[in-house]
This record gives sequence, C-alpha cells and structure tokens, in this order.
Amino acid sequence: MTTKPPRAVKKPVSRDIHGIMLNDDYAWLRADNWQEVMRDPAVLDSDIRAYLEAENSRVENTMAPTQDLQKTLFEEMKGRIKEDDSSVPSPDGEYAYGVKYITGGQQPLFVRTSHDSEDETVLVDGNKEAEGRDYFRFGGASHSPDHKLVAFGYDDKGSEFFTLVVRQAGSSENLADVIADTSGSAVWSADCKHLFYIRLDENHRPSKLFRHEIGTPVSEDVLVHEETDAGFFMSVGKSQSGDWIIIDCHDHQSAESRLIPASDPAAPPRLIEARQPGHEYSVDEAHGVLYILTNCDDAEDFRIVTAPVTDPARKNWQDLVPHTPGTLILDHTVFAKHMVRLERHEGLPRIIVRQLDNGEEHMVSFDEEAYSLGMSSGYEFDTSTIRFTYSSMTTPSQVFDYDMASRQRTLRKQQEVPSGHDPADYVTRRIMATADDGAQVPISLLYHKETRLDGSAPVWLYGYGSYGIAIPASFNTNILSLANRGFVYAIAHVRGGKDKGYGWYKAGKLMNKKNTFTDFIAAARYLADEGFTSKGNIVAQGGSAGGMLMGTIANMAPDLFKGIVAEVPFVDVLNTMLDDTLPLTPPEWPEWGNPIASKEAFDYMRSYSPYDNVAAQDYPNLLAVGGLTDPRVTYWEPAKWVAKLRELRTNDNLLLLKTQMGAGHGGSPGRFDRLKEVALVYAFGLMVAGRMDKAGT
Repeated sequence: MTTKPPRAVKKPVSRDIHGIMLNDDYAWLRADNWQEVMRDPAVLDSDIRAYLEAENSRVENTMAPTQDLQKTLFEEMKGRIKEDDSSVPSPDGEYAYGVKYITGGQQPLFVRTSHDSEDETVLVDGNKEAEGRDYFRFGGASHSPDHKLVAFGYDDKGSEFFTLVVRQAGSSENLADVIADTSGSAVWSADCKHLFYIRLDENHRPSKLFRHEIGTPVSEDVLVHEETDAGFFMSVGKSQSGDWIIIDCHDHQSAESRLIPASDPAAPPRLIEARQPGHEYSVDEAHGVLYILTNCDDAEDFRIVTAPVTDPARKNWQDLVPHTPGTLILDHTVFAKHMVRLERHEGLPRIIVRQLDNGEEHMVSFDEEAYSLGMSSGYEFDTSTIRFTYSSMTTPSQVFDYDMASRQRTLRKQQEVPSGHDPADYVTRRIMATADDGAQVPISLLYHKETRLDGSAPVWLYGYGSYGIAIPASFNTNILSLANRGFVYAIAHVRGGKDKGYGWYKAGKLMNKKNTFTDFIAAARYLADEGFTSKGNIVAQGGSAGGMLMGTIANMAPDLFKGIVAEVPFVDVLNTMLDDTLPLTPPEWPEWGNPIASKEAFDYMRSYSPYDNVAAQDYPNLLAVGGLTDPRVTYWEPAKWVAKLRELRTNDNLLLLKTQMGAGHGGSPGRFDRLKEVALVYAFGLMVAGRMDKAGT
C-alpha cells in the first residue's frame, strides 16, 4: 500500500523580470546556505530535509512491491560484470599503468607493472581509501615523469570538491601535500617538483590555476592564472609530447589557451590566441609545432592548422587538414611521427591517421551499421601505437592496439560477460524519424530477436540532446535486462548533440532549443506508427540536460508516454539561468541564452522551461531522481518540479521523487551501489509498463 503523497507547503515569492511577474510557490526549497550544504549535508534546513525525506519514504513504500524484482535486476546486472576486471596497461617508459577492480570491491585500484617483472604495484587502492567514508569517488591519478610520486584526487561528499593528495609510489601513506577544493586532477612539471592544479571557488567555479611545490605549505602555492569571467571554466593538461602545460579557458562556444614550458614551471603563461565569441580551438604540440583544432573562418565542422610554438598567433596559422562540411573533427593527438584525429562522418565515428613527414593519410574502418568508437592516446609520444575501444549495441567492448606504421590492429581485450551473452540473440538497427520540419532524426535500436514488432512491445526511449554531446550506440550490459523482458530499447539522437555534425548541435541550442523536444516526440511517434510499439506504451528516460528534455516532453506530449524517468533533471531552467550565483549559470548562457540580459531569451526560455509550464492536465507515471550535494543540477530543481506537478496535475498516476541524501550528480560512486539505483529505475519502468512478471536472463 502506498502512503499519502507529501504536499509541499506554498510560500509565494514574486519578482518582476522584463516587466513580467514571475511567481514561485516553492522557491523556499532552495536552501539559502546551499554552498554549505554542498560541503556538509547535515546543515540542510530542517523543513527542506523533512519534505525530501517524506518524498523518499513515499518512494520506498510505493516501490515496496518491486523489491524482489529490484534484487533480481541487481543480481542480473552484477552478474554481467567481471568483478576482478582490469584495463589493458598503458606503457610509459619502464612501466605500464592501469586500473583494476577486485572481486567484491566497489572502487578502482590504480596500479602499475614493470617491463622487467610481472609483479604489480598498487599505487592507490580506492577500496581502502573509501573505508570509513559514507561517500567516496576516486578523481583519477597521475604519476610524476620520474615515476616516483603519485597525485590523486577524491571527493567524499558528492559535491565534486576534490581533495588532492600526493604519495610516494608504492607507499600507502600520503605526504603532507594535501590540497582541498580542487577540480580533482593535477599536472606534473618536467622536474617532478611542481604540481599544477585548479582550485574551485565558493560557487564551485574552476577559476584559479595554482602551482604547488612538493614539500612546501599549500598556503605558499603560487597563483599562475585566474579566470575572471564567471562565464568561463578553466582546465589544465599537458601536450602529448610532455613538453608543454596547456591551460584551457572555455565556455560552450569560445576558447582560449595558454602554454607553460613543462621544463620551466615558473615561466609566465604564453597566450596562443585571445578568445573571440564563437571561436573554439584546442591544441597539441610536436617538435616545436602547434597543431590547432579550430572552427575559425567559418569552419563549422572544424579544421586543423599549424603554428610555431615561438609565435602561435592566428596570423601564423597554416592549413593542414582543411574544413570538410559534414565531416566533424572531434579530437586530435600528435605523436612523434603521426597525427591522429577522430571524426564523425554521416553520423558515425572514424579514425584518420596522418604521417607527419609526407602527409599521407589512411582510415581505420569498421563494418557495423551503428557503433561506438573511443580513442586513447596513452602516455607515450615516440610511439607508433594508438589504442581504441570499439563496441556496438550488441557487440561487447573490444580494446585494440593499432600500429600506425604497419596498419595492423591487435585485439588486447574483449569485454567479458560472466553470465553469458550471445550477440546473435539481439537485433540492432539504425532508423530515421522525420521531424516536424523534415529533418531526419536517427534512432538506434536494440531488441531481443524474439520480440514481436506488432505494436505490443513497450519501448524504452532514451534522449539527451545538449552541449553537442553525441550519444554513442555502445554496448551496455544493463539494458539487456530490459531487452530480455520484451522492451525495444531506443536512443533518439536528437538535435542539440553533434550526432550529425556541428550543424546538428547548433540546430538544437539557444533559440533553436525546441527542436530537441520536437525531435524526441517525433521519434516516439515514429516508433509507434511503425509498429515497434504503440502510443502510450513508451517509457522515456533522460538525465541532467536530458532530464530537462523529459520535463518538457511531459508537458508537450504526455499522452505518448506510459512513464518518464528524469534523473538529476534540469527542469527549473528559467530560474536557474536567472541566478548568476549558481556554479553553472554564466557558463551556460551560450548554450541556452541569457534571460537576464535578453528579453527575447527570457521569453523563449519561459515558453519551454519544464517547471514554468506545468499545467492542469494528465501526466504520465513519473520518477524524478536528484542528489542533495549535486553542484550541476541542484537538488531543489526536481523537488520544486514534483511539488508543482503534484499541485496541478489532473490524474493520479505515480509521481515519485527520490533524493540521494548523500550523493551528487553521478549518484552512488560504488560500481555495485550504482547498479541498485539502476535497478530502482528499471523496476519503475517495468512496473508502469506491466512487465514485472516477465522473466529476464
């Protein structure tokens, strides 16, 4: 039996924006001390906590009949994970570094082996680091060039304020160098005596780059560069050659990079090209030459130019790889004798290898109709080997080493599915839905070969569509639990991502944002019209900006969907974009528009913002999931949204709000704890679709 739904009290707040009165009855759910809550959830206002916990109790009671199903789903998904798994070690001089997991362990281990010995050294044991902590997320590790020191970051609140620590390689004891409130990663100078790291300000913005000398007090760290524009984020990395520290400042449409010689860490940063609105670029270096990936001069899908490190200004840029409309260059890495770029052509990724001395190019090709491809540059510069990872929705992940000189690929690892997996049991397809304006929206499908496509099967439709992020048609062992229970699993590659090039992204941002929503709705209708499912028999899922998509389609086309799962959903779009004190607001204006400065942007955003458009109408069954310490999509967005839905909707379908009281944007950090959250989401979808009694394998 379900409990009576909680009702949030109404505390009306009004304000005049551009001559329009905005009324918000649930603004009180935004804690005034939200910055403190990020660091210490215990300081959350008692009234807010009581409401969130009441909603959590509602979820627990409502979902109680699915407990056995959740346990079954968890065991299925866990059974497809090789518990003692490990990555293929990546060589760096006399050592090779990698990540592994142990049986029963939730956290990764950062390890290395020597070319002279098969003995393995554990550099960081995430399981031991997590002991005694309610939350622990490993932020990654980097070893010094002389292999003697290791720096790694961890987050113990879920708020993504990472603590950076340093230890001797092979020791489990940390040095006195402990740096709080960082982005979680660090870059070593060539002399191994200095670390470059980025500190987050009180609003969680990565705004200051510091240099730390090992063994000295953190209070003496040197401020190297400060980003004063609240709309820009900063990151720090290193060229593949290892010769240059690269400082990158960017928002969603502009970039600016600076260089510091790794051999001279005290040198002032050297600007490459000053930021200009709409100009994105990134750099790598080899033999004193910069290789710059840029969209300048109307190169919408990007081109690659070169420039001397000694004078890298734009006046010295020379074309190397010209712009080819429709072929989007995603990334590039330069080695001693080769340059490698990852592109997307006709919606699918591919790798192009270029020989530096003569410009000869060749492509690494693949055969499947839809697939996922990732490239890793590793640690080494003077090498002919690159590594890539390939999978499709039916093909488990495969890791290859590829010799750029001989053009030979070597399979280094194939993902094991301990409980068994036969690709022949499943069908994967790529189809096209026609959007309202005639655009062709790709849809990737996976379903069991025995599923009848007569309109009776439910569809699980996933979507994102923001920031230019393309959703790959990759192998995911979790969704087999849905396919084995009769679901057709589908990914709608809607505008707002770069699935069909940079133009596909531009057509789904700013004043074109509504294309993202109408594309998703067109995909849902197409799947029903073509007999993959039927109207009202679709469970939709999206997270973060994809959660905004879920909120909007719930308002626009509720009759199409049986259920909607919105994870950490960005649903209070207008209020968030009007609040420039929030961590992501100023950097997000190039993506959504600035409703403070522009009434046109305000009006457009107000016309689709999910929270502002909740109406007195019937809504599908809905599950919203948030994280109390989430700095990206704050917990109050789903909380306010559910409160308003509960007030205005005209039917009594399920409406559930689950707030992770000790986690942030990514949910639980442990690999098995995260599966329990997936099991809850899947159980909700199976329950509302009437598939709880279907067996899975």
